[in-house]
Amino acid sequence: MRTPDQLQPEIPHFELLADVVDQCLDFTLNLSQSGHPGGSRSKVHALLTLLLSGAMRWDVSQPVKRFGDRFVLVAGHTNPVVYAALAVFNEALAERRRRSGDERFGSPLGPDFTLTAEDLLTLRQHGGLPGHAEMEGKTLFFKCNTGPSGHGAPMAAGQALALRHAGASDVRVFALEGEGGHTAGAWHETKNSAWGLGLGNLVTLLDWNDCGIDDHRISSVVHGGPQQWFESHGWRVAGTEQGSDFASLFEAFHSVLASREQSVPACVWFKTRKGRGYGKYDNKSHGAPHKYHDDGFWAARDDFCQRRGVEFVGRGEQAPGSREQRVEQTRENLSKALDVLRQDEGTLNWLTDRLTELGESVPASLPSFRWDLSKDPLDDPALTDPASLPDELFLAPGTQAANRAGFANFGAYANALGKSRYGRPLFLVCAADLADSTNISGFGKDWQGSEGYGWYEREQHPDGVILPQEITEFTNAGIICGAASVNFSERPFEGWRGYMTSCSTYASFSYLKYGPMRLFSQMCQDSQAGLGRVIWVAGHSGPETAEDSRTHFGIFAPGITSMFPRDQVVNLHPWEANEVPVVLSAALGSGIPIIVLHLTRPPITLPDRQALGMDSHMDAARGAYVIRPFDEQRPKDGVVIVRGTSTTASMMELLPWLASGEGPNVKLVAAISHALFRRQPSSWQQRVLPAHEWAQSMVATNTARRLMGNWIPHAVAEDYVLSPDWDDRWRTGGSLSQITAEAHLDPESLKQGIQRFVDDRAERQRRMTELLGQAEGLSCPAELPG
Repeated sequence: MRTPDQLQPEIPHFELLADVVDQCLDFTLNLSQSGHPGGSRSKVHALLTLLLSGAMRWDVSQPVKRFGDRFVLVAGHTNPVVYAALAVFNEALAERRRRSGDERFGSPLGPDFTLTAEDLLTLRQHGGLPGHAEMEGKTLFFKCNTGPSGHGAPMAAGQALALRHAGASDVRVFALEGEGGHTAGAWHETKNSAWGLGLGNLVTLLDWNDCGIDDHRISSVVHGGPQQWFESHGWRVAGTEQGSDFASLFEAFHSVLASREQSVPACVWFKTRKGRGYGKYDNKSHGAPHKYHDDGFWAARDDFCQRRGVEFVGRGEQAPGSREQRVEQTRENLSKALDVLRQDEGTLNWLTDRLTELGESVPASLPSFRWDLSKDPLDDPALTDPASLPDELFLAPGTQAANRAGFANFGAYANALGKSRYGRPLFLVCAADLADSTNISGFGKDWQGSEGYGWYEREQHPDGVILPQEITEFTNAGIICGAASVNFSERPFEGWRGYMTSCSTYASFSYLKYGPMRLFSQMCQDSQAGLGRVIWVAGHSGPETAEDSRTHFGIFAPGITSMFPRDQVVNLHPWEANEVPVVLSAALGSGIPIIVLHLTRPPITLPDRQALGMDSHMDAARGAYVIRPFDEQRPKDGVVIVRGTSTTASMMELLPWLASGEGPNVKLVAAISHALFRRQPSSWQQRVLPAHEWAQSMVATNTARRLMGNWIPHAVAEDYVLSPDWDDRWRTGGSLSQITAEAHLDPESLKQGIQRFVDDRAERQRRMTELLGQAEGLSCPAELPG
């Protein structure tokens, strides 16, 4: 970063740019009649200081350079200020290129990735600039989708971690926030985590204006100020009471950003007036622009017009009636504001030279970054083809093991594979003080003679892969999503090279993970730059967590893991340890960015599948397989679809009864992953669960019945679901056998449920026929296929 003395003579340039950015964001919001003027206005000076002082090493024309500093707008609602600044910068570059013909001032990525004044006319319109920050297209400058309070903070920390771990700690991550958003609990977790992980490349910029949305002052309910909020967590802190004064901002920024060799995160705070210069102030300016062309809006133009000699069109006139007319008038006024910059050749040349210089300052490589980028682990069959997994991953039949043991083995294998073939770990992982308990610690352990990477420690063992996280479930999810969003590829639009990640906690706490995962999913859907994979471990799931009682049962809460667009998440429910490596390998090869692995705590006896006539554990990769086929010599009584550890283990005990001739002739199907099953060829789907068999099926599960919606064929079948919420009540607590029985998942309860299903066949047929017959114009057969 330049020194304050070096920047002092440039203040007139900064001031002119602030004026122009102010007008651009005001006219943008005037047209949209929706958005957030107050916090956008208050951040103008700090944002320009960040972008043009050398504090941030970035390239406006190529925002996806792998070693460019990253920007996360945690206060995602204030994106109009970023839009306005980028538009001003790009319009200046276009003007300089027009005058000089010098391609250094061009837009190498083309119009689809260049935000201009014309784009400001689309704010909050369909297909235009979004209402909160999104990492896509013209706004790839944002390195995270943000807006929900605090959500961007752990994502920024995760990005800083990935950079540091890969040997790119010279690359900074800037997170811009207001003190209202800072009250979110994610910030408390992030500040502790960032200090513990030694993220000296993470810099928070805090806009302190003491106002949110409601009338009360934030200082009336939150004690202290930014200095103590961050110093108390071990951060380096500097700030200024004059947050709209460039000279003061230069001093504050320089005091903590002069050197990039730091091991402690930093905060720069700046005290501002929310709505500065806008004519609406404090909380009243938060999310309500002036009415279109009202007197207050025009009064806020007076100072700029007088100082800069500008006369905008439309003042004192009746406002245009149509949007098209308003767009045209706004386009003209934006051009008038930009003309102030275009006509000041000194500032125009200074700005465009500075932007070009900053872009050229982004290194193409770093001596400390030594990854081999020629090979993609996600193209490696040893990781993504279940058939290529080594025999050592699997346990012998008769072994007593929890399915989480299979997760530990896969983790150790995956990072050993990374070490031997790629010279680095493939996964960074963390848990809420539950690394060994959930067996995610396997990713750091030895594997077949290969020494594991072990635990991460910021000074003594920075190469470790198990992050020492405390009970910070939300932030853990944000950290792993942020880390997986860092792409080290030299061709980021063509592929992804980075860390895959994973985090774990109790499945009953799944709601604490959802926020960051949701934003990451949106990024993966729309960002043109490649992003990575995350494994979300919903551990200790189901009533199998009996002794911990119902506060810790994952019966209903795991449903949150399905709240994504179809095929943008893959949920995996392996019931035994040998299925875990298989389904993880298949999921990693699917291209789906979020993988949810549901695991249970108690050990079970691994079945001798060959002796029982079951499909192989390798068939778990197909999402569903046959545990017991029909006896073709007997009438078929229907299909039982089974999911979950205790459910399937109890069903194993019923196999002798079903095979004896005394029990019904039902086919048992293991439901492992509906997402994987849908991806199978028709031949496999027809073998395992053809439509006519599915119509005559029932479901048994260790989760709530509503979470089996993908497997329940119709409303009649729903009445026969065997699930722990059979009586629509929370379960209690006790020993595993006691709670399995209370949940009606013990062998006797399953036996009774299956027998009822079979005995009610005629009644089920009648109801199904009745339902179909009520459909207007539908002829219905007398009996549905069996």
